[in-house]
Amino acid sequence: MKGVLVAAGIALAVSILLTPYVIRLFIKQGFGQEIREEGPQSHQGKRGTPTMGGVAILAAIWIGYLVSHLAVDVSISVSGLLVLLLMTSLGIVGFLDDFIKIRRQRNLGLNKTAKLIGQLVTAVIFAALALQFADSQGLTPASTNLSFVRDIAVVGFGSIGFILFCYLIVTAASNAVNLTDGLDGLAAGISAMVLATYLIVSFWQFRNSCATSIAAGCYQVRDPLDITLVAAAGMGACIGFLWWNAAPARIFMGDTGSLALGGLFAGLAMVTRTELLLVVLGGVFVVEALSVVLQVAVFRTTRRRLFRMAPFHHHFELAGWAETTVIIRFWLLAAICCALGLGLFYSEWLAASGG
Repeated sequence: MKGVLVAAGIALAVSILLTPYVIRLFIKQGFGQEIREEGPQSHQGKRGTPTMGGVAILAAIWIGYLVSHLAVDVSISVSGLLVLLLMTSLGIVGFLDDFIKIRRQRNLGLNKTAKLIGQLVTAVIFAALALQFADSQGLTPASTNLSFVRDIAVVGFGSIGFILFCYLIVTAASNAVNLTDGLDGLAAGISAMVLATYLIVSFWQFRNSCATSIAAGCYQVRDPLDITLVAAAGMGACIGFLWWNAAPARIFMGDTGSLALGGLFAGLAMVTRTELLLVVLGGVFVVEALSVVLQVAVFRTTRRRLFRMAPFHHHFELAGWAETTVIIRFWLLAAICCALGLGLFYSEWLAASGG
């Protein structure tokens, strides 16, 4: 528990203290956000706000994670490193996207093909490595089986199938967070809740690991304690960044942060064997992504718009809701999704353990 507090506390402190320096640096360099012309007119006043703030989140997560290992006797695990490398690689893809937007002074960075290739390469490397490095119990960081709150033994992908599935979940999660990051503090606040839930999930898996005690309901997961430190550092970094990103935002996380956080969620879901549970925990992210898919599908078939604007949060803005009202209500929905997911996780353990 000491390591969890250190990871979260250090990441929180680094994020709060580093972000103002990043703000001043990016303002000096002219790294300001471009705003979509077709978006809500209230957003035009945000033009020029520093972006790429995700670099502060990434730095805080890495520092919080590494310092926590100096404070407690927990070895740095291959599972933790793979998740962090997945996060960082997608952060680099997002950084390139943000940088191109800034240089070209428009709201379009990497084209869709280039972004998908970046996500593909990252996902394939992660998937290939996550099926290696078996421990003494034969557990690898990830499994070729589909999982909800633990592996579903009857639903297996095989190695090739898992690589394809990994690409799907990495792309879906990173793009969903990216689409949600359209209002001040919206994505950062929801991300902090999801990461807090994964902190609880992975710590519970550590306390009930089959590696330490074979009992009904125990979890076949590799390195759950180290994954807890990753989740704790991520939660602290998001909360610290939210201090500066909450409305009115002084900096945006940009694709640097949103793609990285999506990769972090995907990695955590795979190494904790909770891939389908992520759909519940990230319910707001899922709805935001689905709103874009439905908007495009309906418009192409009927030439009419299903929503005033997609992603979904802009629909409510154009309906007259204040930005802060949309943010707070979406935060509440995210909290409900996380509580529901945690309830499903715990109830399955009760059933499995005979409790």
